[in-house]
Amino acid sequence: MGKIKTFFSRVATGSFKRFFRNLNYVHKESGKNRIWLFFNMIYSMLRYGIGYLDYMTFGFAYIKREKRLTFMTWDDNIAIARRMNNREAYPVFEDKLQFNKNFGEFLGREYVDLRDGFEKFEDFCKDKKIIFAKQPVSFGGLGVKKVNLVGADLKEIYGELKENKMFLAEEAITQHSEMNRLCDRSVNTVRICTILSDTEKPHIIYALLRIGSGKTDVDNVTSGGMYTLLSPEGEITHPTFCDKTASYYEVHPNNGFAFKGFKVPYFKEALEMCRKASLVEKRIRYVGWDIAITPDGPVLVEGNNLPGYDMCQNHRFHDDGCGIKAVFEDAIND
Repeated sequence: MGKIKTFFSRVATGSFKRFFRNLNYVHKESGKNRIWLFFNMIYSMLRYGIGYLDYMTFGFAYIKREKRLTFMTWDDNIAIARRMNNREAYPVFEDKLQFNKNFGEFLGREYVDLRDGFEKFEDFCKDKKIIFAKQPVSFGGLGVKKVNLVGADLKEIYGELKENKMFLAEEAITQHSEMNRLCDRSVNTVRICTILSDTEKPHIIYALLRIGSGKTDVDNVTSGGMYTLLSPEGEITHPTFCDKTASYYEVHPNNGFAFKGFKVPYFKEALEMCRKASLVEKRIRYVGWDIAITPDGPVLVEGNNLPGYDMCQNHRFHDDGCGIKAVFEDAIND
């Protein structure tokens, strides 16, 4: 009954245009008959509780029941979040100002709350050319603005930011030169997912690298960015994927950088930082950490109390055609 309810919920909130776009993409990639794919996609949504984007991303057109059962689904993800994360602590992660206060030791940058007054904002802006302003509660790269301070009227900027409820102002992150090679317009972040087990042992579930399109100042997939799964050593071993274009890339479509073989600097340090951060707020035990790599090491950008389950299971990143549901279960029960 639960999967049927999920199916009709997806139908009600989904896009038929995207449904058929994904179907046509799978048809083009696999060469399988569209009619067969249509019914197989509907069956998979009913039987396994996945969405039409999951069907494409997980590569369900290529695998059968045994392997399909190895995938985390949206329902699985929600169930884990409900079990591991206390709703009373959600604001610690959902409000960026609260997050900065609680995880200040890992930020590696200055910030200010504009509601503390213009004088503090003015003092914060001294010796800075660029800052980033953010709405404290925003998602997917939305509610973020890059602000150039050179020759600007600080009082005018302050008033505009407050009017737009961008109460958080942060020092711009200086990105490591190696990360700039991927895309120098955006800070290209590493998403590291952790689970704090029932015995309070930190586990790394997966690490994804997100890369900006070069057309915006952020790397989020909702803004046209792309992503790929990193190896346990922090290396790119597979192509990147872009949701906006439903395409895989061996090289960056904007700057021509060849992805395969690239290694994220300070990757081991980033993993260790996330393990330590996972012990700060133990009411939230399932977290997706966004990490930037600076010339001096990793810094924390933000944390997410409902990490994604889908990008890490993209079928082009797993040569065995299996999902990673067992990785989640083993970590929780350790």
